[in-house]
Amino acid sequence: MDTHQEAHKHAYRKRPSGLRRLTPPMLETIKAAERFAGVEDITPGQVLAAFKSAAPYLGIRPGLVHAVDWLFRFTQANDWQPGMRPIVWPSAAMQGEDLCLGPSQVKNLNRQLVEHGLLVMKDSPNGKRYGVRSPKGRIVEAYGFDLSPLGERMAEFRSIAEEGRALRLRIQALRRRATIARNGLRQIIETAKEHALVSFETATWQEAAGNASRGLAAIRDADQMEFAILRLERLQNEARGHLDSLLLEMRCADTPSEPVNNDPTTPFNKPHITTTNQINYPKDTVFAHEKSSFGQATGSLHLVGANQHEVSGAGASFEKIKHRTGRATAERTDNGTIMKTTPEELVRLAPRLQLYLGRPNPDWPEIVDAADWLRHDLKISTPLWGDACQILGRNMAAIAVAVVSAKPGNHFRGSPAGYFHGMVNKAKSGELRLDKTIWGMRGASNPGRNSRPSDIGRRR
Repeated sequence: MDTHQEAHKHAYRKRPSGLRRLTPPMLETIKAAERFAGVEDITPGQVLAAFKSAAPYLGIRPGLVHAVDWLFRFTQANDWQPGMRPIVWPSAAMQGEDLCLGPSQVKNLNRQLVEHGLLVMKDSPNGKRYGVRSPKGRIVEAYGFDLSPLGERMAEFRSIAEEGRALRLRIQALRRRATIARNGLRQIIETAKEHALVSFETATWQEAAGNASRGLAAIRDADQMEFAILRLERLQNEARGHLDSLLLEMRCADTPSEPVNNDPTTPFNKPHITTTNQINYPKDTVFAHEKSSFGQATGSLHLVGANQHEVSGAGASFEKIKHRTGRATAERTDNGTIMKTTPEELVRLAPRLQLYLGRPNPDWPEIVDAADWLRHDLKISTPLWGDACQILGRNMAAIAVAVVSAKPGNHFRGSPAGYFHGMVNKAKSGELRLDKTIWGMRGASNPGRNSRPSDIGRRR
């Protein structure tokens, strides 16, 4: 280094005048202070609140926020009125004692406050801080900390705080979506293990789920986080579709086919004999007439209750699909209804389902998927949802979740999950009557409608 540069550096360090060195950030803060002309209705509390709400999003550390809060102890409301300057003059000794800082730390703190554009130093001729107020409390002369930049930036602070709150809420919603997607993938993999689906390749799906969710917690940018979560949700949908297809294949393999009579002995035109004697069935048995694919009654009669029987007439179009537990699932009629309700009507009666549906006219598989998402909001656990699907069937379990979601919060003695657990227990004992519940929901949504379930046959 040449002699001229060394002499310049030495002179810069020495600063023989002893005056405070100005930096570009300090000059910008001084300009902001000069622009502040006071506001008629402003109060020190409003200025401080706006600053403190924006400080986390500006990267201002808590120590500086505490220092500004301490300085506001010495300002008054009339200091912020038009024509006034909000100047405070606590001594350096008081500042160090109250903030538990040494002399060098106090100087460094004040320099950072200025460089962050929060205040400017108004120096007296002798370099000391002091001020004089009139009998009415107005500042006559003061030297010390000028808080005008905080008042000048008040609108900026409020805008930054509002944007920061919106960003925080968005990130919280994204993190909830990530948790739901991870739990959904875990549930799918556990279900595949329970059913011993070798072709599902659980290890491959576990590795893919781990790769998709790795690093999510460290992402701070909302757009990057949303992109990563979309990839995780897409993986969940693929895994769910693969699992559904394997379970369907397994159910079809477990369902016995009806033997075909290749040598009928009864004449084709022989009249059918219909008994008129009433058959005594258990009191908890439910009767459901089945229709063929052409919309005509076939005479098929299903009995669901303590003693399960099945009487099939000629031309029955399909059988009930039973779970591995032996319980029958809810059967869909040929016009797409379950318990005489359609997916569109169920969404209207339980509008919270719509949040998890991709189109306004869903089918029953989409209703089941939406209910599986909705149960997370109701705190219904995965094991309880699995029990409901085994006992009621997936469609009826989805209807039960929809019923719970439509109840007001004050309806439950405990929690929505506890209420759903009680519904599952009633289903085990054959006491659950979802059809009556749905009719009650119809009446509540349309008080002028006085229809009863018994009227349906006459209307159709």
